[in-house]
Amino acid sequence: MREEELDEIEELCSAATPAPWFVRTLDDDAAMNLVAVSTAPDTGAAERWPNFDHRDIIAATLVQHPRYVDSGDERWDENAAFIAMAREAVPRLVEEVRRLRALLAGEGSGQ
Repeated sequence: MREEELDEIEELCSAATPAPWFVRTLDDDAAMNLVAVSTAPDTGAAERWPNFDHRDIIAATLVQHPRYVDSGDERWDENAAFIAMAREAVPRLVEEVRRLRALLAGEGSGQ
């Protein structure tokens, strides 16, 4: 991976809503499932709209009614967990790639 690609990834991470992100299970208008990624932790109460702040929601992997968001493989929870985890993992991975490259460059220069 080129340094320019790492820069692009880092810029995307910096521009995104700050971490941490959490998976939340909420209810939609027909008391069905809404699986979301949020800046607020899940309360375990499966709040039904409008009893949660929509401004906390980063992304949704399932909105059942009306069926706006869905995935054919039904991996709503897994996809939400991946998105939430990636918000902190991707910047750490970029940092680790750069750290390892610096170590390798130091070995090559006789340090």
